[in-house]
Amino acid sequence: MCFSPQGDLAGGLVVTTIGIDACRHLRGRSNYLLLAATPLVLGAHQIDESLVWFSLQNHIPHLAGRIGMWIYLVIAFVVVPILVPLAILRLQTTRRRQWVIAPFVVLGTGVAVVLLDTMLRGPVTVRLGSYHLAYSIGLKHGIIVIGLYIVATCGSLLFSGYRHIVIFGVANLVAVVVLARLTADGFASLWCFYAALASGAISLHMRFAKPHRANPYALT
Repeated sequence: MCFSPQGDLAGGLVVTTIGIDACRHLRGRSNYLLLAATPLVLGAHQIDESLVWFSLQNHIPHLAGRIGMWIYLVIAFVVVPILVPLAILRLQTTRRRQWVIAPFVVLGTGVAVVLLDTMLRGPVTVRLGSYHLAYSIGLKHGIIVIGLYIVATCGSLLFSGYRHIVIFGVANLVAVVVLARLTADGFASLWCFYAALASGAISLHMRFAKPHRANPYALT
């Protein structure tokens, strides 16, 4: 499909619905709360980006689009690199596995601080690209910082003690490679869109992971 404000809006509504479904299947598992809430964050993220699209197309005021752009970038560059590894850390049932995941949380937090500082220093811009939005925050050493971003998010998934989440991590890593090859300036927009749609895997995990087991689908 072509990426568009309508596509972002429809995708965001679908992913938000997926997030609601995931939260409905918590079954008292408080350690799953951040994981179940992730699709809600990503769904709102895509709905917000539709405002940026509409602003650039002069359908809504520029100020609304500017605010939407900042919300989008804060979620993408500050919230996600902390939320994803932290959600995976909360799932771990053994101290050894928690120690394995903890460095990804630290790394994600460091990346988020660097990206937030870069955005605050500016300039921060967005423009219409070919079927995507192209964001720019004036990031120096961008390849290194974004590489660490990918390590923090995808790495935490790959080192999780749960088979389904590892598979989800592999799929995300493949998507990163493909999208990075396709476009550089549209990477943030396209990868976040993919990650949002892939949240369906989280809902399936919440539905079918056995609540009476301490570590359902855990790697042995």
